[in-house]
Amino acid sequence: MSKPSPSDTAIPLRIAVLTVSDTRDSSNDTSGDLLVELLEKAGHTLQSRDLVKDDIYQIRAVCSQWIVNPEVQVILITGGTGFSGRDSTPEAISPLLDKEVIGFGEMFRYISLEQVGSSTIQSRAMAGLVNKTLIFCLPGSNNACRTAWDGILLEQLDSRQRPCNFVGLLS
Repeated sequence: MSKPSPSDTAIPLRIAVLTVSDTRDSSNDTSGDLLVELLEKAGHTLQSRDLVKDDIYQIRAVCSQWIVNPEVQVILITGGTGFSGRDSTPEAISPLLDKEVIGFGEMFRYISLEQVGSSTIQSRAMAGLVNKTLIFCLPGSNNACRTAWDGILLEQLDSRQRPCNFVGLLS
């Protein structure tokens, strides 16, 4: 895998973070906090942040506002990607997408296989592009968020990553 060239200048992205949870609030949203820390450490800007219950329409309402906002280039969603009765993030986001990034979910499950074994098949992590906005749906655990960031997002949201990255699709 090609690493970023140090001679190139990184293009910082404007990223929104949404936590989907029936049990967390702003005082204990550790996965949302972690994503903010990671994106800022990588030189990106937190454009917006929210937390909603695991409800298809609440998820869609927040994401729809961000999708039409030209100041938001990437949306990171943590939570709601499992198989419990209330997990509904993929159902909320899929109808909004212009294109699904099928390889994201495949790669996430491949990377997490080492960490959680066959339980990775229960992850419905997914990603897609809509209105020049990337959306990544991640499981709600800190470990899963770190796995997705370190194993995929850090490089794919870096304009210097070769042979390709997502940054060029966002303008």
